[in-house]
Amino acid sequence: MGEANLSFPYDFKELEPEEKTKLLKAYKTSEPDHKFDFVSIGPKKYKQLRTYCQDAANIYNMPVRSSDIFVISHQRSGTTMTQEIVWLLDNNFDYAEAKAKALHERFPFLEFFTYFDQKWEEDFLQSTDDKRKALELIESIARPITGKLLTLPSPRYIKTHIPLSLLPPGLLDTAKVVYVARDPRDVAVSSYHLYRLYKVMNFPGTFKEFWGLFVQDLVNRTPIFEHMKEAWNLRHHKNMLFLFFEELVKDLPASIQRIADFLGKEVSIEQMNKLCDHLSIENFSKNEAVNYHSLRELGLLASDEQFVRKGKSGGWREYFDKEMEQQAEQWIAANLRDTDLRFAQ
Repeated sequence: MGEANLSFPYDFKELEPEEKTKLLKAYKTSEPDHKFDFVSIGPKKYKQLRTYCQDAANIYNMPVRSSDIFVISHQRSGTTMTQEIVWLLDNNFDYAEAKAKALHERFPFLEFFTYFDQKWEEDFLQSTDDKRKALELIESIARPITGKLLTLPSPRYIKTHIPLSLLPPGLLDTAKVVYVARDPRDVAVSSYHLYRLYKVMNFPGTFKEFWGLFVQDLVNRTPIFEHMKEAWNLRHHKNMLFLFFEELVKDLPASIQRIADFLGKEVSIEQMNKLCDHLSIENFSKNEAVNYHSLRELGLLASDEQFVRKGKSGGWREYFDKEMEQQAEQWIAANLRDTDLRFAQ
């Protein structure tokens, strides 16, 4: 794909022919499709959808403010819950605003636009009756937002699954970052359901087929271990808070307190109890503001899947057979040899 942009330090490279063949087979098609049209980026070979290239340099060079708060993770690692905690702590527990305004509006998703290409946009507009709502949604989620971020008042809250090395180099020295990691086996399961939830992604195969792509770094934003290790190696930076999803699930009040301390916020017992109730899976899974209700209204989400699912750790055991368990153990061990990163139990 040519040389790297002068303002972006990495090359965009095409996948190898055998990698493209594996994707075609997994997606049960003979024709390339945007949903698995990945490029490989830099020495760590991060996979991003090709649409990412159009704004990669702008993302890498975007101005960062000292008041910014980023929540960064690999996808399906507890990001949504962490965003809601951060926003409510930093906005005086304004539950009315949190209910009235969708989370993706309060906490913009930096690379949401990459899921959508021109063909999707044309098909979507043709298939929906409410053109006004459709156009509003396209402007909201299917366009790069680096320009829009310049106009937002401070403090800004930004969500991204982009690894730290592809984000502004001065990010951590300027803004606060909350990074969330999760056992990659659970990430794979939850990602599989996400790819069945979003009709634009529409993975047609079994979980075992999806897992085969995941461990070969042929899923969006992989390799997951490189993503997590970048953040883990910076966990002692004063502007970094590194969390495990498993800790959020095991002791939510303690995790909320860690985030509050990091943000310099006080939390009373009453506020803590109310926030924990707000975040309980029974309530959170029904909360339209965090479950992309606007996308569901316009028919963009599968009816048999949910954005916020079970909110538990260890659910991968319900999906893995013995062969997959052994493969996962070997894969994890091989990728953790050069680090003291270990996943919380």
